[in-house]
Amino acid sequence: MSLQRGHHGSWSAPTHVPLEPHMSVPWLFEQRVISRPDDVCIERKSRFGSRWLPVTAREFDAAATRIARGLIGLGLKPGDAVAIFSATSYEWSLLDFGALYAGLVVVPIYESDSAEQIQWILEDSAVKLTFADTAAHAQLVDSVRTAELMRSVVIDDAGLTELYRAGDTVTAGAVATRRAALGADTVATIIYTSGTTGKPKGVELTHGNMVFSALSIFQSESAIIDQPETRILLFLPLAHIMARIVFLYAITGSGRIGHVPDTRNLIADLASFKPTALLVVPRVLEKIYNAAEAKSGGGRKLKVFRWAARIAEKNSRAAFHGPILLIQRTIARKLVWEKMTAILGKDCRFAVSAGAPLGKRLGHVFRGIGLTVIEAFGLTESTGPATANRPDEFVMGSVGQPIPGTSIRIDDDGEVLLRGPHIMRGYHNNDGATRAVIDSAGWFHTGDVGTIDKHGFLTITGRKKDLIVTAGGKNVAPAVLEDRLGGHPLISHVVVVGDRKPFVAALITLDSEMLPGWLSSHGLPPMDAAEAMNNPAIRASLQRAIDRTNKQVSRAESIRTFEILPGDFTQDNGLLTPSLKVKRAAVLAEYGDAVARIYGK
Repeated sequence: MSLQRGHHGSWSAPTHVPLEPHMSVPWLFEQRVISRPDDVCIERKSRFGSRWLPVTAREFDAAATRIARGLIGLGLKPGDAVAIFSATSYEWSLLDFGALYAGLVVVPIYESDSAEQIQWILEDSAVKLTFADTAAHAQLVDSVRTAELMRSVVIDDAGLTELYRAGDTVTAGAVATRRAALGADTVATIIYTSGTTGKPKGVELTHGNMVFSALSIFQSESAIIDQPETRILLFLPLAHIMARIVFLYAITGSGRIGHVPDTRNLIADLASFKPTALLVVPRVLEKIYNAAEAKSGGGRKLKVFRWAARIAEKNSRAAFHGPILLIQRTIARKLVWEKMTAILGKDCRFAVSAGAPLGKRLGHVFRGIGLTVIEAFGLTESTGPATANRPDEFVMGSVGQPIPGTSIRIDDDGEVLLRGPHIMRGYHNNDGATRAVIDSAGWFHTGDVGTIDKHGFLTITGRKKDLIVTAGGKNVAPAVLEDRLGGHPLISHVVVVGDRKPFVAALITLDSEMLPGWLSSHGLPPMDAAEAMNNPAIRASLQRAIDRTNKQVSRAESIRTFEILPGDFTQDNGLLTPSLKVKRAAVLAEYGDAVARIYGK
């Protein structure tokens, strides 16, 4: 794809499919229903989870229309808001599309949201009806019932039957009228961002935002997302923009998609669904690699695994594959690579990774064994991906080039700015916050810091507000250090500290799932995470990882010491957002005594 270099260091990607005023999400799906009605677009798990049942475009369209009839029958008017409080499932997506068919605004609620957060979301967006996947979720909504809220509907046979009954007197023509009234400027959804501080802000995304994102991705990522053989398995929360927009890509493209509510049975689900691509966060790939390393055992087998990983990295990096490398590849594939790829399935060739950097080494290892990790960058405010690598245009460690029809540039202070039809309409009921991030020229200020190379590839180096300035005046991007350390099998989370302090240090939590395997492979006796905190062998291993990380930065940026924290960061204890980002301020408040010990030594 040819990029255009603009003023002030901006980069723009041309598009050959412009957004038109009539384009809406139902319109986009209608193109598939009309042209290929018998295409299987979804495979849904059977009631007992043993089989995947095909759903054609025609069938999903009819099912969404039936949901829309029920919603209209309940008295909901165009522009009314409905909330979905549920795990990822076929029903989640069906209700989403049904609500959009009826001209409603969909408001997702994370499963982990607290009663206080739910009450704020319901009040701020004036939700009229909430769908909940369990009685417990319905009760939680009812405990913070607002004046606008009609009731909660549990997503089960009884709840859906009641909804369908409400639509018995509503014709399909009434739904068609609602759909025809939709346009690119119509608000489709309000997504409340899982901010690390303060109340969540409601991001208003229009039908045009979502359609444009899909049309753009079809141009740049067709090999991954828009082929007849494309099979994508979703297990990330549909309350998050990435999973939701990837569902839209899959259902309006040429392939098919499946849902699983969590990762508890992921290995079995992968084996039965046979995906060609996955949407992941980097931690999933890190765990796959670390689990494979742990299963290799210790001694000679561990040495073989690490040798095979080095060959995979070399295989990815090498421009020329000579006879020696070809022999090494054959041996490494037989001994190690096939066991790793078997976890994902032999058909899985791509993983789309977003949310945090994966790290160059691991990216090369996975590409070397046959799984290309496509790193992308985006926010809820940019309707998901704003930049992405492509299979044929790829720079390892970067998050790629701007998607077609959009522009990026780096501001004077290093902040990444975005512009294009994918940028949100604004924050719901919060014009001041909108003006603070979208300037008069239409540039959205992301809050992320990065660089753009001479070919327009963007690399994210951290969050603007998280930059550390040491007592010596050195600017340090903690994300660079945290991401490199995060690949260690024993590390669950890292928070780098040192703002206005004489040196940089790290707070580390241990991965209790990986701990037993690591201990066994290193010939150490079993112990829990509390015991492991003070184990000399574990501390020595972490120090070696820190030493390797420090070689990549200047001495002023290097980590001088570290503290292992008790427990871990979770959504339940308020230290992780629903999208699994660390709430840095909350961590520093919770573990202020640990920071004090570091700088009091």
